Amino acid sequence: MNKLPNFREDDGMATVEYAIATLAAAALAAVLYLVVNSEAVVAGLTALVERALSVKF
Repeated sequence: MNKLPNFREDDGMATVEYAIATLAAAALAAVLYLVVNSEAVVAGLTALVERALSVKF
């Protein structure tokens, strides 16, 4: 007798979940990149570094 494979409703779900998580991570990285490269953040970080380097011991 031929046995038919048992397919469950959630077969392949792990792959879909990994794909969704990868897309979410890429979207978060894109948003963070845009925030960090914004003029306000760059100016603030530059000022902070310059202030830290100008401290006299």
